[in-house]
Amino acid sequence: MSGKELANPRTHKDWLPPHSLAWYAQLGKMTGQYRLPWNLTISGPNAEAIFEEEVSSMVRNKIVLDIGCGHGEFTVRWGPVVKQIVGIDITDDFIEAGKAKGFANVSFVAADSKQRLPFDDNAFDCAYNRKGPTSAYVDVRRIVKQGGRIMGLHPGDRLSPELPQLFPDLFEPLREGTPVLDKLKANLEKGGLLDQASIEIVKSASYLHEPLDIVKICCFGQRPSIYEMVVDTWMPEIEESFERHATEEGLAVTGETYLVRIRME
Repeated sequence: MSGKELANPRTHKDWLPPHSLAWYAQLGKMTGQYRLPWNLTISGPNAEAIFEEEVSSMVRNKIVLDIGCGHGEFTVRWGPVVKQIVGIDITDDFIEAGKAKGFANVSFVAADSKQRLPFDDNAFDCAYNRKGPTSAYVDVRRIVKQGGRIMGLHPGDRLSPELPQLFPDLFEPLREGTPVLDKLKANLEKGGLLDQASIEIVKSASYLHEPLDIVKICCFGQRPSIYEMVVDTWMPEIEESFERHATEEGLAVTGETYLVRIRME
């Protein structure tokens, strides 16, 4: 970096805390979908690919719940192989986008995972939570049949620690300890699932393709005014740091994902 400090976008008047209810509502209004806009190559292991493969074998010919479904892209993927699948999300615009996809055996319901889930006891054969709220684990035991399975995929505590080191004014430093894992375990325990759950920690290496990916990560879900401020004011400094630390594959970042596997007893 040059001697000049990067502007801190979190001080911008339009900034919303990422993954807050207001942030999700804004993202829904702006795009109607939850899709990561940056480009990266995962060199392995790929926790999402592992999760998808296991979900594929779990949901076949089943009645399935998708927790935190976003705009439903992952949900409708299983339409041809499931008996029925229901996606839930708290963001109304995501739910409406999902409903527009029009599969007869795929439905979407607006629901707050911090409240009692709007389903009868034993309504589902299995459920999965792909980067959705861990608060759903508190009630999901009630609605999944005995002998059924529950799977979860959640970003871990050590997610791209390189970014706040290289771009300290664009990214907050990682929190001490394992607050994400602790919250996950606490919600599993509240739901009576912790003793039946296994949590695998998958560590991965990835490469961001270009300097603009840094901006896209920083400004994801924010209003265009923040994106434009970062690009217009600080792009030369971002490019300089990116090029200095990148390899031929791109800028290396490490990731951590929690894979949850539960069999109901």
